[in-house]
Amino acid sequence: MNILFLTLVEINSVEDRGIYQDLLRKFRKEGHDVTIVSPVERRKGISTNFSKKEGVSILQVKTFNIQKTNIIEKGIGTLAIEYQYLSAIKNNLKDRKFDLVLYSTPPITFAKVIEFVKKRDHAKSYLLLKDIFPQNAVDMNMLKKDGFLHKQFLKKEKKLYQISDTIGCMSPANVEFVLKHNPEINRNKVEVNPNTIEPVVFSYSDAQKKSIREKYQIPANKKVFVYGGNLGKPQGLDFLLETIHTTKFEEIFFLIVGDGTEFPKIQDWFNNNKPGNAKLLQRLPKDDYDKLLAACDVGLIFLDKNFLIPNFPSRLLSYLEMKIPVLAATDANTDIGDIIEKANCGYKVIAGNKNEMHIKLEALLHNDLCKLGDNAEKLLMSEYLVDISYNLIIEKI
Repeated sequence: MNILFLTLVEINSVEDRGIYQDLLRKFRKEGHDVTIVSPVERRKGISTNFSKKEGVSILQVKTFNIQKTNIIEKGIGTLAIEYQYLSAIKNNLKDRKFDLVLYSTPPITFAKVIEFVKKRDHAKSYLLLKDIFPQNAVDMNMLKKDGFLHKQFLKKEKKLYQISDTIGCMSPANVEFVLKHNPEINRNKVEVNPNTIEPVVFSYSDAQKKSIREKYQIPANKKVFVYGGNLGKPQGLDFLLETIHTTKFEEIFFLIVGDGTEFPKIQDWFNNNKPGNAKLLQRLPKDDYDKLLAACDVGLIFLDKNFLIPNFPSRLLSYLEMKIPVLAATDANTDIGDIIEKANCGYKVIAGNKNEMHIKLEALLHNDLCKLGDNAEKLLMSEYLVDISYNLIIEKI
């Protein structure tokens, strides 16, 4: 089967680790022909190009800067990308016929591209819904509800849902949210297709973990609670900083590893407060980050308390892969905390609830972290392996 994958993620190698790369490798392993359409931002000075490597085809499309840029260029770039992709596909893939168009949100602006390939090739379409836009922008006060832009993006969102033969959502709460707010959608075309990975086994001795902690000047005798990943407004990181500031448990050491729009603000907070129970590191190479994560004790997930959409951060999988418990401080609408607690591999807290956070931190200090970690691995193996996503997609085709 010929697969066309559209993404806003810059993919240079299918051998890299990530939820999309892992899935695409699975398709390749099963004998399918995979073509990836991925952006290359204009700041890199690379023209649109097509190449074949590592058993897949990659069409890199020159776009405006859409990541880490001003909101005007980001907005223009997001709107323009649909036409840039369509032009690149017509020029570079005119002799290829596809059986399946696979794509993820963000963005919601691929409708014309998907419609073109479906009509030309009689292909099926499958949406991996990783982001519910524009509602998430409304939740973050980045978009005015019922304003002109909001209404325009709502039309694009509904169009994308309409032309998708199947919509794969990250969790049951996401399924219910989509159906509740889009009653015109046939329930049969919406299913749970979670974030999934091809896990790697990490096995480090206590001596190796101690050495890793020494490298980053992290106390060897503390329980390390790590937050790793994007540092942006959606993560509601003020509550993380407040937790660091108010936690009196001497056994706990907080570690923040990542990058994003809020990194300068967090760095300023660390410079001003100089917390003795926490450390901030900017983004690390994937291999270094994995080693550091393996030397930690508990994984942290934070989401802004104002979210109405049920986000489901993929960083959960990194923690489960490392066999460490998870503490999720989120809004009340996501079900990620419920899933963690049901699997007995950690706890949930409503973001902003300082008393509840104190109770859950204390519970983790007195619980058997190894047992919780074993349960974390069981949850990963039962619900979040890449074979699950692959099989769900194949069944629809």
